Amino acid sequence: MPSATDSQSPSIKERVQGVINLIRPAVQADGGDIELVNVLDDGTVQIRFHGACHGCPSSTMTLQHGIERNLREKIPEITAVVPVA
Repeated sequence: MPSATDSQSPSIKERVQGVINLIRPAVQADGGDIELVNVLDDGTVQIRFHGACHGCPSSTMTLQHGIERNLREKIPEITAVVPVA
């Protein structure tokens, strides 16, 4: 049975959204945007790139070194970050 503190703590998806909101201004400064699509039960985060990020050759590096690193640092439950169309 979950304790009272469990219902008060933010879900993993809410925590991921919070980290993405911190990263978003840097991505928007380059003319793009990122959207949280889903967080799967295995800890995989699905994101979608928009604007200048969509199809940009650097978006893979941004994903690996910026977004995924930040998410895994702040939320240990995250196992991977993958882009979806």
